Amino acid sequence: MDFARYQTLAFERQGKRLTITLNNPDKLNAFSEQSHKELSRVFVDAAEDEDSEVIVLTGAGRAFTAGGDLDYMQKLRDEPALMHRSVREAKRVVFSLLDCDKPVICKVNGDAIGLGTTLALLCDVVIASDTARFGDPHNNVALMAGDGGSVIWPQLIGYARAKHFLFTAELLGAKDAQAMGLIHQAVPAAELDAKVDAYVERLLKMPIQSVRWTKQTVNIGLKQLAHSMMDAGMAYEAIANRTDDHAEAIAAFREKRKPVYIGR
Repeated sequence: MDFARYQTLAFERQGKRLTITLNNPDKLNAFSEQSHKELSRVFVDAAEDEDSEVIVLTGAGRAFTAGGDLDYMQKLRDEPALMHRSVREAKRVVFSLLDCDKPVICKVNGDAIGLGTTLALLCDVVIASDTARFGDPHNNVALMAGDGGSVIWPQLIGYARAKHFLFTAELLGAKDAQAMGLIHQAVPAAELDAKVDAYVERLLKMPIQSVRWTKQTVNIGLKQLAHSMMDAGMAYEAIANRTDDHAEAIAAFREKRKPVYIGR
């Protein structure tokens, strides 16, 4: 795997484990144009990496990721061609994670917001610091969770709860997320590294081919669902990107005030 292709991701090898780190801690690993593009191809490369059997995904600094970068949101609105490319990339992020036959363990070191939550939930096992929070704030900026959130949330916690969290953008603490079945485990922050290390070692002692085939089989339904929903979800998100309400949301964030929505 050619790590030099990536500017916003860091990589570390430990035996047959490959750790991929979202690496822009000064901006809480928020997704920029470059990092979104890199995210859309990294799991394809990781799947083909001959030197690893288990992938760990985490974030640098105090957050897993804060979601979308505000400047990137503005640029997506200003440049329709870039929005069209972003739609293609978003679908590749989802499909490449579901298609990667290696187990992907998400080590959520801090808040996972927006695409950050979607990214974590599409991994195979999520182990989080008990101080981390999960949430999808697309509606807070007059968008919709077309990038995979509307696919994965209902499968994990049911439609009633998923609609509530997707409608309201309410943040969910890691302990509550575990209790609901949204994630596998919430652990004290001081124990997170050790817990993930132990879990990876446990998997590496398993017959890895049957682990891969188990993942591939379990993911068939999720892949079918994603393929049936992603075009519509991303089309709605692209439409929402052009609304007056979304422009107001961006302006309100820049001006540090509450947005005033008009429903168009």
